Amino acid sequence: MKQQSVLIAGCGYIGTKVATLEQQSGNAVSAILRNPHKAAALSLQSIEVILADLDQAINANLSLQNKGLYYFAPPPEIGIQDSRIENFLNQIPGVQKPAKILLISTTGVYGDCEGCWIDESTPLHPQTDRAKRRVDAEQRLQRWCEQRNVPYIILRVPGIYAPDRLPEDRIRKGLPVLEESESPWSNRIHADDLVNICIQAMHSELTNQIYNVSDGHPSTMTDYFNHVADFLGLPHPPQIPLEEAKREMSAGMLSYLAESKRIRPDKLVRELDYQMLYPSLKEGLVR
Repeated sequence: MKQQSVLIAGCGYIGTKVATLEQQSGNAVSAILRNPHKAAALSLQSIEVILADLDQAINANLSLQNKGLYYFAPPPEIGIQDSRIENFLNQIPGVQKPAKILLISTTGVYGDCEGCWIDESTPLHPQTDRAKRRVDAEQRLQRWCEQRNVPYIILRVPGIYAPDRLPEDRIRKGLPVLEESESPWSNRIHADDLVNICIQAMHSELTNQIYNVSDGHPSTMTDYFNHVADFLGLPHPPQIPLEEAKREMSAGMLSYLAESKRIRPDKLVRELDYQMLYPSLKEGLVR
């Protein structure tokens, strides 16, 4: 991997892992985040920290010339536009040109595909406000990069899991899931694979591309919760029919259950020449 300084905007779970691996590779790493406790932890790793709210003016020198920029910050929680990424991009000095910008988006931008296999050529059909905000973020970034001739990569990511990132609380509470026969297809990626893909894509020669990120082995959401329960040594959650779920489950959970798709990661695997560390839940959830 070639040496290159990087800035991570929105340094949460994935961002922290990326920061650690980038630093271990000998790259200078800086990060923008607003949580002072996380900032202190990163500072102990000798990572330059900029404490800032991305919705406000950043009172620091955004030095991005020839740096790789990872933009991991989520959009605002309401509306159908991502004013956060617009505010951030507008604060990058006009004379500066990042080496590449990598944005994490979501496979939710495709909406409900009725269980069909889809790839990057599938038309966007966001059905929730959160997915519409992600489409808006993608489009804002593309316009900004095209105007300034800055290379970009957009990764459309499904559910992220890892042994320390599981719906354990929900399963311990015995909350129900849909009956297997009614459960939609869902897709996921192990956190370690996503981190490696981010770093490899950033330092590759690939530019101005959009990739679906998935392990390529979708399963039903009910199957996922059963795998998690097995991994935790807990009973499988009870299954209920859809009509009952509409009365018992939260609006947020029902919105996820309303979409079914199977994601093809073929373009990513081929063009990035990436081999999954955890190609399915069988490998990703092993004690």
